[in-house]
Amino acid sequence: MLQVDHQRWGQTVADLRDLALSAAHPRSRERFLALHEIAAGSCATAVAERTGRRAQTVMDWLHAYNDHGPEALTYQRSGGRPPFVRRLLPRWASRFVPQNVRRPVRPSLAPM
Repeated sequence: MLQVDHQRWGQTVADLRDLALSAAHPRSRERFLALHEIAAGSCATAVAERTGRRAQTVMDWLHAYNDHGPEALTYQRSGGRPPFVRRLLPRWASRFVPQNVRRPVRPSLAPM
């Protein structure tokens, strides 16, 4: 049976739960919570079934934590298309935007 070596990193089972609750990304929370359950006595395969992950994935998280510590489980975006975020155009880009898009057209104040 695989065990979480939290003492090697100066942590307790409660610390793993705290890491799970305070992690910035949902994937990190999932990983730390899985380790918490395993450290509390659950089987890695049972945790994998409950979370909908493959057993080997959960075991990989366990090995990564045991070998490299909690930093190994924090989620880091590894590439791919960036998430959709609306960005403002840089100031220099406004030169390339057509005039009618930059400013709304105001009605003329002159009488007709």
